[in-house]
Amino acid sequence: MSGLVLKLAPKERLLINGAVIENGDRRGRLSIVTPDANILRLRDAIHPEDATTPVRRVCYAAQLVLSGDSDPTEARMPLLRRIEELSQVFTDPDSRASLAEATDALVRDHHYRCLKALRSLLPREERLLAAHSP
Repeated sequence: MSGLVLKLAPKERLLINGAVIENGDRRGRLSIVTPDANILRLRDAIHPEDATTPVRRVCYAAQLVLSGDSDPTEARMPLLRRIEELSQVFTDPDSRASLAEATDALVRDHHYRCLKALRSLLPREERLLAAHSP
């Protein structure tokens, strides 16, 4: 059996294809065998009020597609433009690889992979912003 295996903490919540699922009182494990299911750990979710930086805003937009709150077809071009804008700032090889992966995933409608690749830029963005703060 292949697919995604999620190990859940007690009371951990997930969003799966638009439905919020909460684990019980014990640690749990789920095997997701449906390909392309939209899954988001709510502890990893970016809340609207936290989408205050360029990378966080792009992650939030990708997250809205993943959660079913944005239409994937309508969101594709704006997301691709935002990823392109990020590529003007993140020019190191690792960041370029993450942005290329996000673009490829988005074009293939693999929204979770897109979000995961974009989230990998968050620590770099934090360092850049900290270096340029007064």
